[in-house]
Amino acid sequence: MKKIVILGLAFVFTMALMGQEARAGRVGKRQCRQSSRIARGVKSGQLTRGETRALACEQRRIQRTKARAWSDGRLTRRERVRLEMMQCRASRHIYRLKHNDNTR
Repeated sequence: MKKIVILGLAFVFTMALMGQEARAGRVGKRQCRQSSRIARGVKSGQLTRGETRALACEQRRIQRTKARAWSDGRLTRRERVRLEMMQCRASRHIYRLKHNDNTR
């Protein structure tokens, strides 16, 4: 039952990001792909509940940073670089947690 709830939350989070993908550009598309990777990790059992929660929190933090960056109507080079660095770090975290042999 808990796995279904976590999978459902991951699905909702992914769908919310996919809706933003069309207008989000490179940063938004990558965000969507990372959310899909997390959802696949939950579905396959590679991610535990705590790992999923930590990764989802990291994704929300990136989304908030992106929203603040876009609050003035444009994304500067410096803001884009910062977002991409945050996404690179998140990508490494997703990979490490999916491949750490930590099963339920």
